[in-house]
Amino acid sequence: MDVPASTAATLSMTEAITRFEVHLRHERAVSEHTLRAYSSDLKQFQQFAAEKMGAPVSPGEVTPELIRAYVAVLHKNLEKSSQGRKLAALRSFYRYLNHQEITAANPAVQVALPKVKRQVPAFLNVDETFHFLDNLRRNCRHPGASWRRWRNWALFECLYSTGLRVGELVALNPADMDFSLGMLRAFGKGRKERVVPIGKTALQAIMDYREALSRELPQTQDGAAALFCNARGGRLTARSVQRILQTELRRSGLWQELSPHGLRHTFATHLLNAGADLRAIQEMLGHASLSTTQRYTHVHLDQLMKIYDATHPRSRKMSGANP
Repeated sequence: MDVPASTAATLSMTEAITRFEVHLRHERAVSEHTLRAYSSDLKQFQQFAAEKMGAPVSPGEVTPELIRAYVAVLHKNLEKSSQGRKLAALRSFYRYLNHQEITAANPAVQVALPKVKRQVPAFLNVDETFHFLDNLRRNCRHPGASWRRWRNWALFECLYSTGLRVGELVALNPADMDFSLGMLRAFGKGRKERVVPIGKTALQAIMDYREALSRELPQTQDGAAALFCNARGGRLTARSVQRILQTELRRSGLWQELSPHGLRHTFATHLLNAGADLRAIQEMLGHASLSTTQRYTHVHLDQLMKIYDATHPRSRKMSGANP
């Protein structure tokens, strides 16, 4: 969607943001959540710039100094991670404008991103994970257990078995499953398709859930319907999965604050600790960059250090040793 130079000179910030939103939706195919976040961040900056300059500014009138003043205001009220996200939105916005020849420079790249300390991803250890999933399976065996109990077991077996993002999980349809090969098709960020292996236990859980569902809600057996259904037979939302996870964790006696993304972290951490190749994990997780996957290596290194300290003769404290 190229813009002539004459148009670029008069393009307002509102028009530029609208064009960027169209680009995000149709060319980059970002999720609605991501689209709302970009739009909100850019409109917040637009409002700040207009108030700071005393009049609306066009994209070409924005300077690095104006963006630094904006970041200084953000610094008073927001965590560094939120500041960084808003600055990253501006950088992405101006990369688009540069590519479309609407602007010639990217003033946001001249403003340093705040340094954010990487948080240790929350995850369950192997014993906690097995306790949680086994408890879900036992609950399915109770007399009179509804299809929802089978769904919850299948839901989290699938999440732990594949490491899917929660948005990818709820987007699954029955047609995305290949039970004979033990694979599923997922659509990640930007609608990028990838094929992910899924374990036998998770496959069995899904088959048992779908059988229970067909008995109680036979109208959901259309191949185009959602794989994981809500009480009305429609598609589960990511928010619903979060709520169900917290309820089931408490029911199983686990009180960790864990999100569905935490089970994705659990999947990756357990594979790495068991010796899986980092690039294979990157492929399964759908990470575009290996550096994103490397966040799990610190957990692996912690595990290695514990083993080293417990087993290496010169690392152990040796009582009574000669000086």
